[in-house]
Amino acid sequence: MTRAGGDPFRVLGLQPRPDLTDDEVHAAWRRIAAATHPDREDGGDPERFAAAAAAYTALRTRFGRGEVLADRSARPAATGSGRRRPVMARWHGQRFAAVARLPARARRGRPARLALRIAVAAAAAAIAVAAAGPHPAAPALATGVATWLALTARRDLAPRDDSPEIRPAKTR
Repeated sequence: MTRAGGDPFRVLGLQPRPDLTDDEVHAAWRRIAAATHPDREDGGDPERFAAAAAAYTALRTRFGRGEVLADRSARPAATGSGRRRPVMARWHGQRFAAVARLPARARRGRPARLALRIAVAAAAAAIAVAAAGPHPAAPALATGVATWLALTARRDLAPRDDSPEIRPAKTR
């Protein structure tokens, strides 16, 4: 969030709400900047000014405010040690769980079609690398084929239309 690790809303004296406007954030920034700028005759408060500048950078756009609000709501409860688990650690944990579920998804989906697509992608990558030779574009071609496979294989990992997971429940 900010360099000092504080809450940008608190640093700027704003209530954390999703309907906050750019003008409100800018006005709060200007108020704090005028009071704490290091070029003031009294020397200002450079540390508070830096924290306010970082908070303004984080909150100046609607997207930035949304990211900060999402980070605030995603914070886990403190553990027994009082330390919080970083957001990236939670994301990696979710990714590892998703990777662990891939074999089951492939069995419920279209395993033969997925195997065929993997073989075609491997062959296409091998042909592209052989055609490019020792050129620096060879890894980029292989990466492009792998990206295509990753983006399009979702259909093969999805349950088939006749699987019980997507069959509508019977109503009375």
